[in-house]
Amino acid sequence: MKLEILTKNENREIEDEIISKIRDLINYKNLEPGDKLPAERVLSEKFGVSRSSVRSAIQKLEFYGILYSKPQSGTFISNIGQIAMNGMIEDILSLGEHDFKSLVETRILLELKIVKMAALRRTEEDLERIRQALSAYKVKMINGEPCVEEDLLFHLAIASACKNTTMNTLMLLITPEIIVAYQEDRVCEGDVALAQIKQHEDIYMAIRDQDPQLAKEKMKLHFTKLYDYIYGENRKKVIKG
Repeated sequence: MKLEILTKNENREIEDEIISKIRDLINYKNLEPGDKLPAERVLSEKFGVSRSSVRSAIQKLEFYGILYSKPQSGTFISNIGQIAMNGMIEDILSLGEHDFKSLVETRILLELKIVKMAALRRTEEDLERIRQALSAYKVKMINGEPCVEEDLLFHLAIASACKNTTMNTLMLLITPEIIVAYQEDRVCEGDVALAQIKQHEDIYMAIRDQDPQLAKEKMKLHFTKLYDYIYGENRKKVIKG
């Protein structure tokens, strides 16, 4: 599995420009909820950009609920008023790139909740998926090899086991960028590597034993290094409970 993280400024600028043009098109043509947008090919030619860039912009607007797609039918405007739509798009365009600290704070809060839900809701199939990800992670870690992807799959397997599609989607959105940004510190050796493996094993066993409180405690311990990385001496004052 290869991770492709698109964070280049030029990609964002193109995407934002397309979103602005889609907004202007909707306003100019007085399109209403349920109306269909022109096809990607038409928008690509009209805006002078690639179809992949148009698709990326549309997917972003779908994520925020402004547009929706029907298979083999096209893309449509969601059931929100024009004033609300313009306000939402303005907010979307004003969002800056996620800074690392904000992403980590979000991940910590999200995963502490996710791991408790996973412990309560996991199936045997979920447990096996988590176990396989853990095994792959252990092999790479013991051999001193880069294991960022295996770590990612372990955490995503837990997210899947929580049976909350919204939380799972959020994890899919934020975790790759966090781990890639943090990966220089992930390859450890000796006692540190064994400690990292033990933390992952403890999380797995708490989920296996369906102990949500222990699962949360083990995940929180696992995040100690992240706490220190972004909060330093103030981490105890910031993260409680």
